[in-house]
Amino acid sequence: MAAAQGRLSDDAGGEARNDEALRTGADTTPLTFRTAVDALGTARLRPEIEIDPTKPPQRLAPFAYALEAAVVDGEEDLADGRLILLHDPAGHEAWQGSFRLVTLVRAELEPEIAADPLFPDVCWSWLTGALQARGLSYGEPSGTVTRASSHYFGGLSERRPASQIEIRASWTPREDLGGVPDTASHLAAWCDLLSQIAGLPPVTPGDPSVVTLPQRRGPQPR
Repeated sequence: MAAAQGRLSDDAGGEARNDEALRTGADTTPLTFRTAVDALGTARLRPEIEIDPTKPPQRLAPFAYALEAAVVDGEEDLADGRLILLHDPAGHEAWQGSFRLVTLVRAELEPEIAADPLFPDVCWSWLTGALQARGLSYGEPSGTVTRASSHYFGGLSERRPASQIEIRASWTPREDLGGVPDTASHLAAWCDLLSQIAGLPPVTPGDPSVVTLPQRRGPQPR
């Protein structure tokens, strides 16, 4: 994970070109998807979050773009995750729209916190609450919250038990009149979730430490 404070690398589009564009030399990416991806670069993120583009999945939608992020305190990763923006220009019945956001978020927890039977419900409320706190309209949310615990024995018995929480979720961001969702705000809300599950204190609105992702070159088709 590059130390970036929200920096997107200059060659972010290199590994995500769609096959048609490579064959013909023409970029067939829809303008709505280009705009949605470009808007990600305007999101304002807190400096503890390091974020980079990563190769998106190839078969979930005609067009896809992915980011991976970590919440970092010194040299320690407090939480990490992946956010994928999917686009099907023809629309998708299950999505009830032409865009879909898919995420995986993980964090280590103290065993006593992970043992709380209500903690999965709390984690899910952090996701929906982050979206609602930014006034975002979305639909068709779905996902899972999974707890895993490790206990060590034999030569590893000196290690403390470890627990991890994992959130897998997806939702449909509502599109504006131009057919483009507010991806910058959805990314910011997702980073709010990452920060919360990492245990960071909330940021005061207007905090100058919150930084904008630098603009990158070109769109990010699948």
